[in-house]
Amino acid sequence: MLLDAGESIKALSEYLGHSDPGFTLRTYTHLLPSSEIRTRKAIDDAFTEANAEDRGSASDGGGTSVPTPQATCQRALAA
Repeated sequence: MLLDAGESIKALSEYLGHSDPGFTLRTYTHLLPSSEIRTRKAIDDAFTEANAEDRGSASDGGGTSVPTPQATCQRALAA
């Protein structure tokens, strides 16, 4: 439940007294609910945000849009 709520695997490992977060993840990963919906939403949100930033980004004076570094980073991570 803590992982699904966003707690880090490292913190959970410490709470449980495990010396290795990898052990905690391997032991309890089967209890995590499917993350497919969260994954799709995160990618959709990243593209929606990147597209909005592209439309509102600064112009270089020549009429071309200059995407912000954050938008470029998000697209690279999503790819």
